[in-house]
Amino acid sequence: MIDTLISSLSYPFVRYALIVGVLIALCSSLLGVILVLKRFSYIGDGLSHVAFGAMAVAAVVGLTDRMVLTLPITIVCAILLLWTGQNTRIKGDAAIAMISVGALAVGYLLMNLFPTSSNISGDVCSTLFGSTKILTLTKSEVILSIVLSVVVVITFVALYNRFFAVTFDESFAKAVGTKTNLINFLIATVIAVIIVLAMNLVGSLLVSALVIFPALSAMRIFKSFRSVTVCSAILSVFCALLGIVLSILFETPVGSTIVVTDIAAFIVCIIIGKVRG
Repeated sequence: MIDTLISSLSYPFVRYALIVGVLIALCSSLLGVILVLKRFSYIGDGLSHVAFGAMAVAAVVGLTDRMVLTLPITIVCAILLLWTGQNTRIKGDAAIAMISVGALAVGYLLMNLFPTSSNISGDVCSTLFGSTKILTLTKSEVILSIVLSVVVVITFVALYNRFFAVTFDESFAKAVGTKTNLINFLIATVIAVIIVLAMNLVGSLLVSALVIFPALSAMRIFKSFRSVTVCSAILSVFCALLGIVLSILFETPVGSTIVVTDIAAFIVCIIIGKVRG
């Protein structure tokens, strides 16, 4: 198996997959802690369905670079979800359910009414579950993923204290002068970027696993926000690397394999937490 792995690394598309996989896992874990603590864990799943619908529209209109349309639509919906969840009678869980189901239905309907290939089932399966999309990345897609990931990490590090304040006590943060609306806007934007990037890795149906599992695993062992964030990042990167390597060695779907490794890590963290008391 070692020889197989070494020979696989000689191919550019495998190296691209590893680079993008690590970056996406890192970004997902950072924002995952915030979403879990703000009781907005399910937003990842809702936005992934929105991105699916946007990709279907981009395919119908014939866009070669579908991210041009997918990214702004997902960002707008992320902002709307956070805003409606806090300021209207349609609360967070209901808003997510409405938008996610609606976008998923519209996207699937458009792909059937205006098919762009003869294999509609394959296109849908690839978008929903990731399939081999991560192993067919072009150099331009890799560069775009690197740039967006670096922006996400820099934003998180630069605004760490503000993110921390808004996560735990938004009212107090607003009282001491923090622009909570702007911070929530940035959180929504960063989440949308991560979701769109992660769809290439695990697909729209499994993308929320990258956001939730590392954060929940780290919370089984550590209690402080900083420790949970660091542990979540390490676990997420490790599981992404291991999942991609295993998928290459055993020829399994990349997205599903990564999620299974995240589940295994979560079980291990539960055991460690029980032993530590």
